Amino acid sequence: MQDLELYIRDLEPGQLVQWLSQHLDGLDLDDSGAGVAAFKGTGYFKHAKVRVSVYPQANGKRYTCVVLEGEELPWSQDLECARSAWRTLDNEVRCSPGGWKEGDSLEEDKWWRIDQRGEMLVVWS
Repeated sequence: MQDLELYIRDLEPGQLVQWLSQHLDGLDLDDSGAGVAAFKGTGYFKHAKVRVSVYPQANGKRYTCVVLEGEELPWSQDLECARSAWRTLDNEVRCSPGGWKEGDSLEEDKWWRIDQRGEMLVVWS
């Protein structure tokens, strides 16, 4: 099972479905609701089910966490997925550079940030 995790800044209702519909068949996800703590949906990639979990207001009020899980995904790593989201949404996207595990120090917690300035590893603050 693969999983990808992104944080998208200032995501507007409908944007997530617009982007994911370009990559997943049969997407069943309603991202129009406001004020919900979390919502889930499903889609298919290469006939394999993909679970989509969305957590609005993650890591502060301006970011939405999006988690994709499945045996087959349109992207092989978080950064590829983040690049795709950035190209379609034109919103800042952040993702882990990979390799973090429970117990690792958060002092130098670096994240990929993709925005109009380009791609950069940054400390999330």
